[in-house]
Amino acid sequence: MTFAPVRVRPTNGDGMLLVGDAGDFALAERSMVERLCADALTDEDRDVLSREGLLIDDGDPLGRVAYAYGVAERIGHAGALDYLILVPTLRCNLSCSYCQVSRVAERSTGFDWNEATLAAVLRLIDGLETERVKIEFQGGEPTLRPDLIRAVIDRCERIPIRQFVICTNLQRIDDDVLALFDRPDVFISTSLDGDAATHARQRTGDGATTDAFLANLRFVLDRYGPTKVSALPTVDPARLPDMDGLIDSYAAHGIDGVFLRPINYQGFARKRHAEVRELDAAWRYYHSAFVRRLIERNWEDRSRVLEETYFSICLRRVFQPGADRHVDLRDPNPVGVDYVVVDHDGRVYPTDEARMLTRSGVIDLAIGDVFDGWEAEARDRLNAHATNRFDPTCMGCAYQPFCGRDLVDDLSRYGRIDLPRHETEFCRRHLAMFDLVFELIYSADPAVRYSLARWLRLPGTPTKFGVRLS
Repeated sequence: MTFAPVRVRPTNGDGMLLVGDAGDFALAERSMVERLCADALTDEDRDVLSREGLLIDDGDPLGRVAYAYGVAERIGHAGALDYLILVPTLRCNLSCSYCQVSRVAERSTGFDWNEATLAAVLRLIDGLETERVKIEFQGGEPTLRPDLIRAVIDRCERIPIRQFVICTNLQRIDDDVLALFDRPDVFISTSLDGDAATHARQRTGDGATTDAFLANLRFVLDRYGPTKVSALPTVDPARLPDMDGLIDSYAAHGIDGVFLRPINYQGFARKRHAEVRELDAAWRYYHSAFVRRLIERNWEDRSRVLEETYFSICLRRVFQPGADRHVDLRDPNPVGVDYVVVDHDGRVYPTDEARMLTRSGVIDLAIGDVFDGWEAEARDRLNAHATNRFDPTCMGCAYQPFCGRDLVDDLSRYGRIDLPRHETEFCRRHLAMFDLVFELIYSADPAVRYSLARWLRLPGTPTKFGVRLS
């Protein structure tokens, strides 16, 4: 028998989680792990480990190929460029304290695409060699320039499969913006921080502006339904909202997914909310309790399924590698290949967070521009470190097959990328997240199984959950 590399992590109980490079996993008793370390496995031990994909028979070539395929499936693959984040303007009609993009005032000049930049963006779209494209319009407030959004959308008509997302604060909807929203290939992404009082405190600053937002949110939901409109809250870790109140604010609008997003240590938030540089155990406890509360509510009322979006992304990373392209967890995650960010001045960034760091004056992470391209040394230097595969801490972590690497987050918080991984906020956050994922995977509670199955988009309840190896 040949062992696939196995990593071990103690659980909250008396078990030990075993995880292989291909993402196969099993919950074992400590006595088995002790026998494994002592090279004293019994025949029964070998049988159960083989059944779980953690031990391969020397005479099983198909098993070896299956194992190799499983490892390869966990490796991120970047195809042709087909995902663009475009920033036609940096101007905004709000001034939120936690704004992470360092927006400028609505009446400022020189912060929109000029004719040369628009022309270069359209040339970029003309050169895309893909059958599908997704374009996200961000800002500032992109609906201040519906003409630029329309020009990009019109240029994509030759591409068979198209999706456009307009990230907007929904403060104003005029006829030009409504015409864009009416397109079946355009989707709306906005922010809803909770009830009206919370939203006003964190974003708009006054009740009248919040009332206008809520009226517009109701309008687009009534007009298009929740499948076309998504929202996410920005949570202040220093003033954690009531869980049921936050959930209710989303459920009342027919929105079933809540992506808990703490204030990001970017942009203006670096000065106004400096405490979010490191999130303490209280945030991780809140997130865990929030997921558990959703499980309770889903079991109590099975007419709808509520979910915390990021937990579901991590859960699917365990069972469905490659099912999504969430770049925080893709490994390796080469930048400037299949997705880029084009700013208001035509400069190109590897991620939206990299754009924010540059705007804040922390570090210039531009990898090129839309005029001359970005296949250059700056991109290659970042990509040389865009993996957790060879990090000494990650190599011993049970969750490496499911996790990724976020260089920009490390640079934002610490100004360096060589800090030991377990000392970073990214690592602490994902250790806690995957601990919760596996705790719930092995729960025998039918309420837990019910929600997990639905968050995995399965028609029934997975039967593997709750199994422990002796």
